[in-house]
Amino acid sequence: MQSTEQKTIAIYADGAVIDDMRQMAKLPEVTGFTTNPSLMKRAGVTNYLTFAKQVVGEFPEASLSFEVFSQDPQKMQQEAEILSSLGKHVYVKIPILNLNGQPNTELIHQLAHAGIKLNITAVTTSEQVRLALEALDEQTPAIISLFVGRVADTGADPTSFVNASVAMSHLHPNVDLLWASTREVDNIRQAQQAGIDIITVPPAILQKWLARREFTPEDVALDTVRGFDQDISTLGFSILDEVAEEAAVNE
Repeated sequence: MQSTEQKTIAIYADGAVIDDMRQMAKLPEVTGFTTNPSLMKRAGVTNYLTFAKQVVGEFPEASLSFEVFSQDPQKMQQEAEILSSLGKHVYVKIPILNLNGQPNTELIHQLAHAGIKLNITAVTTSEQVRLALEALDEQTPAIISLFVGRVADTGADPTSFVNASVAMSHLHPNVDLLWASTREVDNIRQAQQAGIDIITVPPAILQKWLARREFTPEDVALDTVRGFDQDISTLGFSILDEVAEEAAVNE
């Protein structure tokens, strides 16, 4: 959904701690939320549907992405239908691959052509993007989530993966491309510069960006030195005093 003139990238907050989501929802920059089973486990969510219904009720205007839990295609379809029914602004996350490494394209095709908004997740190659685009329905809104940070974690440069994915997805006006597994604030700039539509950002990184986005390099240097000074004061160290004490002991 990208025009020739670059638009502002949409920012979604990533997580499953409801209090954090409430804080992030106050920020005008945040227009959606994404979550996944690992984040739910970390947040201590004990009842998926109770959590999902609460999120849908509290953030009725935000784009929301909830992931299926099953690996069985029939159960995944049933779960997708249940999650989709929670609200018109809900996208159902379907991993691009199953546990055997095979693409879930048949399920994606069925769900998308049934009018269910999907977020195709855990995408790490341009070939997977191609498969997802072919399976999706041209009339149903969808998101494809590129796990750029996880690709970069392997030591590989994800630039070509991102650029190829952008080129393909922009031929499909119903599909938004999402930069996932954000690792640092600069990923926001990188994603927008690459032509990505959405970036999902953990609250800690989002808060750092909001607090420091007006900093100049000189501001960063001064802030760093002040931080060192505060820590030194807390430690109570004094090199000169320690040298004097050591000299007194050795006299």
